[in-house]
Amino acid sequence: MTNIFVGNLSYQTTQEDLQAAFSQYGGVERVNIVTDRSTGQPRGFAFVEMTEQRDAETAISQLNGAELNGRAMKVSQARPKPAGGSGHGGGRGSRW
Repeated sequence: MTNIFVGNLSYQTTQEDLQAAFSQYGGVERVNIVTDRSTGQPRGFAFVEMTEQRDAETAISQLNGAELNGRAMKVSQARPKPAGGSGHGGGRGSRW
């Protein structure tokens, strides 16, 4: 299983749009469009899980920079979440 980050998405992009774009290159296990916790509105990025590493690499190379709903997608292999953090930065001067 390979997790792919997809950024610079139009707020109108749906899970079905991403499923259709990525399934051209292989099996798609899951599509997750990230939304704002308080408003429920899309945040402009998503994660796509593909079954085969080889297919994911092809999708990344073919779809990075490709246009979807009027925006050029930024597509790359997702990096794992940093261990331990709250996800709020927590640096000096942070409210968190």
